[in-house]
Amino acid sequence: MKITPRIHQQLRVKNALITALLLCLLGSLAWLSNRYSVQTDMTNNAGNTLSQASQKLLVSLPDKITITAYVKKGQPIRTQIAQLVDRYSRIKADVVLNFIDPDFEPEKARDLNIGPEGIILVEYQGRTEKLTFLDESSLTNALLQLANANERWVSFLTGHGERSPDGIANFDLGEFGKELARRKINTQTLNLATLPAIPDNAALLVIAAPKVPLLASEMTIIQHYIQRGGNLLVLTDPDNKQLTALQKQLGIKQLNGVIVDSSSTLYGVNDPSFILTSDYTQHPVTNGFKTLSLYPVVAALEIDVKTDFTTTPLLSSTEKSWTETGAIAGKIRFDANGQEKQGPLVFAYALTRTINQQIQQRIIVIGDGDFLANAYLGNVGNLDMGLRLVLWLIHEDHFIDIPAKTATDKTLQLTRTAVAVIGFGFLIILPLLLTVTGFIIWRKRKQR
Repeated sequence: MKITPRIHQQLRVKNALITALLLCLLGSLAWLSNRYSVQTDMTNNAGNTLSQASQKLLVSLPDKITITAYVKKGQPIRTQIAQLVDRYSRIKADVVLNFIDPDFEPEKARDLNIGPEGIILVEYQGRTEKLTFLDESSLTNALLQLANANERWVSFLTGHGERSPDGIANFDLGEFGKELARRKINTQTLNLATLPAIPDNAALLVIAAPKVPLLASEMTIIQHYIQRGGNLLVLTDPDNKQLTALQKQLGIKQLNGVIVDSSSTLYGVNDPSFILTSDYTQHPVTNGFKTLSLYPVVAALEIDVKTDFTTTPLLSSTEKSWTETGAIAGKIRFDANGQEKQGPLVFAYALTRTINQQIQQRIIVIGDGDFLANAYLGNVGNLDMGLRLVLWLIHEDHFIDIPAKTATDKTLQLTRTAVAVIGFGFLIILPLLLTVTGFIIWRKRKQR
């Protein structure tokens, strides 16, 4: 077939149109890919996809979420945080992530008490949660707490030398009070010598290690509060006898001496009276909690008499601990013939009972009043533990249990025969085969 100039012109026009159509198609695909994203999680356990609980929570949050990670530059954790937050931004577009190097903002680092591991601040509707460990469970639960805009009141007993929620001394709880306020949990002090009863708006009463005995009238008010189903947090110290009557009413006995633990040195703590806990009892307070918590100078507790409450051990020391009744100086050892008791020792109990077949009363007794003090609040997971205690006690413990997703079949199990075959194959047989093949090819080319 002879190609005439006319046919040649038609072919050129046709090719130009096809090229133009292809360019338009590619341009449209590029525009669509920039405007819309389609992703598929091909992992066996959907390890790169948020759980349904997290997705449902994100859809219910109408306002912007800001996540600020105070992490030094060059740290691999930055990449992990970015990858996790990216999963949230796929569901909710206005999830914003900012990275700040604490070294460039030292004043902010001091204000936030940022350690070498850094922290993550999650902000929503003017409220903030501070996290030291970030995974889907911790981030989703932080958002869940921030979504609760209701104001709650926590009352602190005062007038007997208790630790103050607005005090600035090392033993006071002022920093913890600030953290509660950031979560719209208001604190107020109560002097029962001047009040006829505990206010009805008190979601929780805190008794933080009084140094002098309570008046009989004050004890009567507290007993009525407990009988009516009021929630209570009791913090005591070793050798503190001011709360013996209250503990007896709850069915708890405080043991003599101070818990000491020889295993504390494994964490770099030289003082044996500092108890570090990482293995927690299964309880709503500790559900999903994976951080160490530090308790300085702790008293052991035990259930003394039959009680109407359901009691659950909450915090315990290790098997290498005991109650030291002597002076903690020099070389100390367990005295099996005396009043000392060998660990593990419980130093925190959670008590519950149902009032009027409707309301669950919640009480926690802890044999340490220092772990929430200004001097120790910034250590490891103390702040997170304190917040969890308060949130559970005021019935705001809507924690979501999101199990960690681990990849399946990450390890390859080989027999000794298979290892030998692979080793000989790659180290001897394959190189020998390549050498022989090369020699044969060389010989054939030379014979031509």
